[in-house]
Amino acid sequence: MLAITSESKHISVRRHGKSQFRYAFVYVLITFVVLFFLNIYCAKTSQTLFYQSKKAAMLERCQVTASEIAGLEMLSQSSVSEAISQMHISKVNRLIVTDLSGVAVYDSAEQDPVLGEYVLFPEIVTATSGNNVFSWNYHAGTMLSRAAVPVYTYGTMIGCVYMTEYDTSQGMLLQSLLQNIFSITLILEILVVLFSFFFALAFSKRMHKIQSSMRIIREGDYSHKVTLNGRDELTFLAAEINNLTDRLQIAEAERRQFVSDASHELKTPLASIKLLSDSILQNEMDREMTREFVGDIGNEADRLNRMTQELLSLSRIDAALDREREILNISPTVRRVVRMLSGIAQKANIAIELTLEDNCPVLMMEDDLYQIIFNLVENGIKYNTSGGKLTVALRRCEDTAILQFSDTGVGIPEDALNHIFERFYRVDKARSRKTGGSGLGLAIVRSMVERNHGQIQVESTVGQGSVFTVSFPIFDTEEVPE
Repeated sequence: MLAITSESKHISVRRHGKSQFRYAFVYVLITFVVLFFLNIYCAKTSQTLFYQSKKAAMLERCQVTASEIAGLEMLSQSSVSEAISQMHISKVNRLIVTDLSGVAVYDSAEQDPVLGEYVLFPEIVTATSGNNVFSWNYHAGTMLSRAAVPVYTYGTMIGCVYMTEYDTSQGMLLQSLLQNIFSITLILEILVVLFSFFFALAFSKRMHKIQSSMRIIREGDYSHKVTLNGRDELTFLAAEINNLTDRLQIAEAERRQFVSDASHELKTPLASIKLLSDSILQNEMDREMTREFVGDIGNEADRLNRMTQELLSLSRIDAALDREREILNISPTVRRVVRMLSGIAQKANIAIELTLEDNCPVLMMEDDLYQIIFNLVENGIKYNTSGGKLTVALRRCEDTAILQFSDTGVGIPEDALNHIFERFYRVDKARSRKTGGSGLGLAIVRSMVERNHGQIQVESTVGQGSVFTVSFPIFDTEEVPE
């Protein structure tokens, strides 16, 4: 099954690699069609230009000849021959002059002239009907042009002039031009093919490089980087992949550190429970000592349970398992938490002072608000000094609700302030274990504050105490439930 899956992946990659060449082929085909029609258009345009030029020249010669013949007193062979001989007409292979009935009175052909015969060429028939006519054929570098115009004397048509011309010089020029157009078109198409497949090959290599890097990353090597030169979209994609791998590498390092720290923290109470239970089983103890050992086991089990619950809370936060938010006033929740922890505060000889404004509605999850306040109040009691004080103040500053927790405890060293919100970080590990701390409470608080669009800050002086400040945006309504 694994071999089949691997083979299907390779087939998919190969098919994807061929897509660039399919796109190149389509592009070549499109350019071929465009150049083909462009070649036809240029050839037709060139022939049209030559046709118009030849038509104008031939009709002009016929008109000049007709004007000379129109001045003759009589349309006869001798008079027409004399008039034409004085004109010195060049580039005309044959000149025929007919009367109105189509009988040739002049023919410049040296072989088989048609003098005195009816000449029923289509051009002559059209010209004797009173119309100018021109016809043109091009083949194999030779232009055959025919033109005929009627001859008028004092407004009366008396015959027509017919000319033919075999032009090889301009025919060869046109043929050369058409060949050049075809050659240029062919060269352009060859260049298009070469460049298309060259760029397709280059693009394919760059894509294969990205795919190879992604397969390496997929196998778990997040330190691998995609290296591409240039400033195109693929370079931008490679940069985005590198940014993603950086984040994955950081996330993987955090995950490993989290697993390592969690394993270490869970191992400590389990080891204590194991040691205490072995001591009870292996040693003969009186009832009082046994009760003490069992009590220690219970305390470690409670600590283990708290740590498990905190890990579950972090897991729910990381999975973004948010419930529906509601509009809450902060002050009632603060009072409820303080009532809940008042017994612990009295036992630790800690006084709690409240300074709360009631008009501070926020939009958040009730459990999150309770957990944030509970953890910060509990920390203010745990890490305070006997006879100390914890002040909880709530005030509104424009559109922000500011909640402060000020204690007179031991304080936090300056070098630890940037780490106290990290998971499993503890300033004084011995004191934290003694008070049941796991190093997860402040990490949970920060995650809950941030997912409810709030901010948390801390200021502390060693030996004088700490101030935690939490702020949330105000959500004003006409009526806020208590």
